[in-house]
Amino acid sequence: MSMEMSKPVPRSGILDIAAYVPGKEHAPGVERVFKLSSNETPLGASPKAIEAFRAAAGQLERYPDGQAKELRQAIADVHGLNTANIICGNGSDELLGLLCHTYLGTGDEGIITEHGFLVYKIQIMAAGATPVTVKEKDCTVDVDAILAAVTNKTKMVFIANPGNPTGTYVPVSEIRRLQAGLPKHVILVLDAAYAEYVRRNDYEAGLELVSANQNVVMTRTFSKVYGLAALRVGWMYAPVDIIDAVNRVRGPFNMNSAAIAAGAAAVRDQAFTAETVAFNLQWIEKMTAALEAIGLKVTPSVTNFVLIHFPDVDGKRAVEADDFLTSRGYIVRAVRAYGFPNSLRMSIGTEEANLGFIDTLTEFMGRKA
Repeated sequence: MSMEMSKPVPRSGILDIAAYVPGKEHAPGVERVFKLSSNETPLGASPKAIEAFRAAAGQLERYPDGQAKELRQAIADVHGLNTANIICGNGSDELLGLLCHTYLGTGDEGIITEHGFLVYKIQIMAAGATPVTVKEKDCTVDVDAILAAVTNKTKMVFIANPGNPTGTYVPVSEIRRLQAGLPKHVILVLDAAYAEYVRRNDYEAGLELVSANQNVVMTRTFSKVYGLAALRVGWMYAPVDIIDAVNRVRGPFNMNSAAIAAGAAAVRDQAFTAETVAFNLQWIEKMTAALEAIGLKVTPSVTNFVLIHFPDVDGKRAVEADDFLTSRGYIVRAVRAYGFPNSLRMSIGTEEANLGFIDTLTEFMGRKA
């Protein structure tokens, strides 16, 4: 005789998922706080994007365009793409989830890397599939390790390029080698959330690779360089067959009108974007040099953040540094969940925030244990 369940129960595997925990935002008891934990741009959004956002407030009674045509057209114009190959979402996180729910199921495997974005694993498991984690080499994606992990169950491979929280990148030659080595039915997902910040001749976000193949997709976000994190704007460039499949499970109004309008204005304002990138390039070099000068190891970064590694001597561990920084109003990101128990990730902030952070960390490193 079967027993009646006493309450609703999630399907098998859901409660095995470790929920995503964002970076902290507050420093209790501290009057002035500098949030350097979420890789947000210190220059904010384009004035043109803010103007478009405000204008959208005049038509809040209307449903948004379910196809996000204005935003897709703006992206296509700026990057020289076909709108039929573009889909927009409520942040790139939504698009990553839609990909998993469209192409993965029980018995399938999705390959992720050791220090990859935690959302990959969450969405793979949410789709009922199994995440397979491969090691990285020197905080960088290892193509050979990925190819060695491919089995007949592999359906998807996730690459954050550049990586988060490492800030490292994989040259386009290696990405091409990876794609060439994958079975044609396996989707290679290139998450290029920080692509706009990269200034390396051997880097490509993935546009050409997507255009030339049927099993590669690239995702991008407006939360970083474009400063629209509050609006959740993301996009994916993919073969039309994949776009068609994902559109069949996408919510009919998955983006709001303000996000569509602000996103379109932001991507068209490339002059403001160039200012943001220039500011970051200047400070990423200054912060790296300053951190190394006080005895800390910094993983070379092509993004808008640095991964700082602490020496395991004299009690100067990352957790203690985090507490000390927070007590002074500098909020950074602990990255234990990403496999770095003795490291912190610091986003490039304003000049005031950057200089104050260095002064505070210098004081911490100079303390007696």
